[in-house]
Amino acid sequence: MSAAAGSGCSDQAHRSGGHAWAAPVAVAVDAPAKLTLSLRVVGVRPDGYHLIDAEMVTLDLADALLIGDGDGLDVVDATGMPQGGSIALEELGDDNLVRRALVAAGRRAHVVLTKRIPAAAGLGGGSADAAAILRWAGCSDAGVALRLGADVPFCVAGGRARVSGIGEVVEALPYEERHFVLLSPPFPVSTAAVFAAWDEAAAGGDGSAARGDSVNDLERAALGVEPRLGAYRDRLWALTGRRPRLAGSGGTWFVEGGIEPAALAEAGTRARARQGLLVEAATVPATTLRPHPA
Repeated sequence: MSAAAGSGCSDQAHRSGGHAWAAPVAVAVDAPAKLTLSLRVVGVRPDGYHLIDAEMVTLDLADALLIGDGDGLDVVDATGMPQGGSIALEELGDDNLVRRALVAAGRRAHVVLTKRIPAAAGLGGGSADAAAILRWAGCSDAGVALRLGADVPFCVAGGRARVSGIGEVVEALPYEERHFVLLSPPFPVSTAAVFAAWDEAAAGGDGSAARGDSVNDLERAALGVEPRLGAYRDRLWALTGRRPRLAGSGGTWFVEGGIEPAALAEAGTRARARQGLLVEAATVPATTLRPHPA
């Protein structure tokens, strides 16, 4: 992801000491999921990146990072999703977002990452992890965040915001306490494929063909890319009696409000593979994102 060149946190760190700085004591950092409440695609740049106008909030559904002295990454799967269906392979390799964020910030540390946000579900799990590293490192360079991913600038800021450009313009909005029920399917949905489907519909000359049926322009495209999403939308609709909305490019569906305890217990907060992951979540303000001693 390209961004305007800046001095960069890594450059600053190397100028101050010449070597990557290591964590002296262990600290715990939360990496909250982001929920895209509304998303409009308002244009496409010449380089192919899409311009958006979105409202995003952070949730109390969060990964947890324990950051201490050393150099390495351990990942613990606590999502409750089917084996192999919750952690994307890129989160385990040398090019995962946690390692890239450490390099970008000019830091060295051993990180134990406990994953609670399902991967490739439209909830920004990898971006949230990278943002947590940047916050811990005190790296506030917006260009560094954007180069790690379009969702990272918002995940660094947290709270509630209007997000525009390709994700780099984050305008804080007043915090609102809100509650949601989320259902994530046990399969990934490709963001690139969804945007490509949106482009194809928009190229047909009918603007309404690309626009989604709700407040998310990508919903129709996501259903075209992954038709199985419809069954999970309908299941959440039946459970709550409310029409679900798609989070970002998918595949998590959400409704605002709660769910009857009996219905939640019957479905299970950690559902079977065919059912996906059903959870209740609430918004959290940006002030909760500070690192704290482990």
